[in-house]
Amino acid sequence: MTAGRDLFAGHGYDRTTIGQVCSSAKVSMRAFYEEFDSKQALLLAVHEKVTAAGMEAVAAVMRAPDIDSVPTAERIGRLFGAFAEAVTQDVQGAKVAYVEVLAAGREVEEHRLMWRSLWTDFFVAEMGRAVKLGEAVDRDYSLAIVALIGAVNEVLAHWSRQARSVPPALLARELARLTLGTLGVPIPEEW
Repeated sequence: MTAGRDLFAGHGYDRTTIGQVCSSAKVSMRAFYEEFDSKQALLLAVHEKVTAAGMEAVAAVMRAPDIDSVPTAERIGRLFGAFAEAVTQDVQGAKVAYVEVLAAGREVEEHRLMWRSLWTDFFVAEMGRAVKLGEAVDRDYSLAIVALIGAVNEVLAHWSRQARSVPPALLARELARLTLGTLGVPIPEEW
């Protein structure tokens, strides 16, 4: 998986062959096929690892004892702080997850859509929470959420192409600002 991640990030998914992955990993083709059905399956595994790390980081914040009592701006800030820290730990993995998965085939796109629906459900709940608290206007956020998720993905793709040009904390702050702007929640002055 590491060899595939490195090759996909460095040479591109389309230009990487299974033979190159096996050579880099010092394994046989047979060993590769014992682990993965295809090059696409390897790509999905790398994508899954990065995306699951982001979701797990957000889930950890959601388990914090005080998370339900903090204002929306602080909550969103904490969530994106944990998310950005998790998905930027591995620059090459992030590049695979946010750049190389694009246009890699129907199965990969279906996998991305599955993850997008999970994030959509999460953001719908967050929007609903902000409305209940009186911190956001009660309206249909469905199109805004689609745009927000696309923007988050594009910001992370840009970050991964620039290899650490923006620190994760600044990345998190901008993603939180974008989300609060989508909600219509005031951005704290200290930001």
